[in-house]
Amino acid sequence: MSQPVDVAASNQDFVLTLSCPDTTGIVYRVSGLLYQHEGNILDAQQYGDTETGRFFLRVHFALPSAHSIDTLRERFAELAGPLQMNWQIHDNSRRSRLLIMVSKQGHCLNDLLFRAHSGQLKADIAAIVSNHPDYAALAESYGIPFHHLPITPDTKPQQERQILDLVEREQIDLVVLARYMQILSAEMSTALTGRAINIHHSFLPSFKGARPYHQAWQRGVKIIGATAHYVTSDLDEGPIIEQDIARVDHTMRAEDLTRVGSDIESLVLSRAVRRHVEHRILLNDNRTVVFR
Repeated sequence: MSQPVDVAASNQDFVLTLSCPDTTGIVYRVSGLLYQHEGNILDAQQYGDTETGRFFLRVHFALPSAHSIDTLRERFAELAGPLQMNWQIHDNSRRSRLLIMVSKQGHCLNDLLFRAHSGQLKADIAAIVSNHPDYAALAESYGIPFHHLPITPDTKPQQERQILDLVEREQIDLVVLARYMQILSAEMSTALTGRAINIHHSFLPSFKGARPYHQAWQRGVKIIGATAHYVTSDLDEGPIIEQDIARVDHTMRAEDLTRVGSDIESLVLSRAVRRHVEHRILLNDNRTVVFR
């Protein structure tokens, strides 16, 4: 008696992302090329921006193992050229490698560690960097290398060079600033373009600096929130990926606002990281297209 064939096991899993000037027939041509290679489309999402005239597409597809992904990439390059496509084909079986940077507030770090460890986040945390030693024990409990890299104005260039060397050595796909309370230099921000995400409270520019939730409490704010965005050389002005808010009222103390704000920051950052590692984000000038 013949054994049943596990179709899923015999397939390779990929995600195609692309953006290009909008024109007719893009989906037809892409799906037709996948069909020629016996590709099975599992999910597809698209968006046409009438303001910029650009088209965005994400296709999750399976390819029979007998077919070469390199051949498909060659054929797709021939298709993409005349259409001026920015495109990538990602191997969906490959787990992204993360470097998390943190200072003294560990709520976002702790959340990401748990999500990665429990399988909720399809990524491997390859290393943790901090300018303080506080979370060395937490990193050790998860078996993750912890790099204590202190920083002063005089040592900032050397410290950032150490981080970039670590990114290269560990083949890091994404750097996550999980409440890392240092401003990256323009040089480092440029080096990490498109592969670094930051999280911060959404009180900017009103309440800058230390203890923003206490500043907000003193002003009697009624809504608090958080923003996750890509890092650019323009401080806290990179393309926004995810945001959320919560309502607060006069009965809440500054400590209550801090607690609620920390929860929102953790949730917003985890959403942004998940959508990045699942290849759901495409840049649209200084904005983002985020496929759910």
